[in-house]
Amino acid sequence: MERRHQTVMALAVAALAAGTALVVGVGTSAPAPQATTMAKATTAKATDTAKATDTAKATDTAKPSATGSPTPGTPSATPTPDPAKSDGTLQILTYRGYAEYGGISADANWVGSFERDTGCRVARLDTVQTEAEMADRFDDRPYDVVSAGPVLAGHLIKTKQVQPIDPAKVAGYDDLAERFRDMSTVSGKAYGVPFLWGFNEFVYDSSKVKGGDLKQVFAADRVALQDTPMTIAEAALADESVKNPYEPTAEQFDRAIALLGQNRERTYWKNPIDLLKGFSTGSLDYAQTTPYYRLLLQAAKLPIKTVRTARTTGWVDSWMLGANVPDTGCAYRWLNWMAEADHQREAAAWMGLAPANPKACKKDAARICAAYGAEKPHRLDRVVFAQRPPGDCRPEDGECTIYTTWQKPWSGLAE
Repeated sequence: MERRHQTVMALAVAALAAGTALVVGVGTSAPAPQATTMAKATTAKATDTAKATDTAKATDTAKPSATGSPTPGTPSATPTPDPAKSDGTLQILTYRGYAEYGGISADANWVGSFERDTGCRVARLDTVQTEAEMADRFDDRPYDVVSAGPVLAGHLIKTKQVQPIDPAKVAGYDDLAERFRDMSTVSGKAYGVPFLWGFNEFVYDSSKVKGGDLKQVFAADRVALQDTPMTIAEAALADESVKNPYEPTAEQFDRAIALLGQNRERTYWKNPIDLLKGFSTGSLDYAQTTPYYRLLLQAAKLPIKTVRTARTTGWVDSWMLGANVPDTGCAYRWLNWMAEADHQREAAAWMGLAPANPKACKKDAARICAAYGAEKPHRLDRVVFAQRPPGDCRPEDGECTIYTTWQKPWSGLAE
């Protein structure tokens, strides 16, 4: 047991070395090093955890290097350019791991190559772990581009903090999966360049339990659920009367909350190390995760299998263009860069999420794409992807409860 525990802990250490934290859910990221790196990581020592954690914390506070790396995290002592004043610079807000500049690994540096090939300089690169942090940052100051999931994207569109993009200015836009392009379109206008996507699944320790269905998962004592209000959508899927888990009726919503409230002793996790530790020590029977982390657990020789469900929930993160940016030249160069298959392949392999560009499913990203079924569109028919509000429901008429109002009841469950 101790050897198995150390093996899985080594995997967790390698994941943390990416300088990111796993957050599986709507509009969030599931960052991790590429699969080949993780396979080698099984020989790592768990005693490196503290060093890896320090690396992760340093991501948001590092100083600009002498070679001109972008300014991450908190503002530097020198003023950063205003995006309203075009000077060939770019200011980016994104999730950790979505815009790497070599600070964690020399193999992950698509920011540096972007600067070299386009002549645009990334003057500021702010990275966050959660969607809530991203929303707060975007409210504090303007950015040229931001990577957002459905919930935040809907808010930014509604509040006019982002502007529509011109797909004709994004080379390779038509190469992006049509279903994801449609999800980035509101009232006939494209608001984003689809980048990375994923979906949730539940796994179980087959040496302890025999799978079951979603109701059994949510009723279990030894289960780890993602600490996000979007888990309510997963619970809603256990109700066969629910058509769209992101737009349940008031009654369906109450039943989902009741299902989640059956066991107040379950684990709610934010950090992947807790998830991995739980299975390695035998303290978990079930967990909510993504296909990529299932692969990691299985690579550690743990008896992990997937709970079979008719449907599951998913999300797509897209690059968006900030409002009130008079000269969008470098911003569009960034959107073009992020739409290219080669760069989506690098990001997908690094993050453990699937690329929105099917042409990216090669080399290092091939295993990731296979895990998500990216090259088999029919497999995604069972995934209910979150949509940007407003949807077809009318909450003011009592037809549904939209997922932007789920924070309060969730806080009561996870506290």
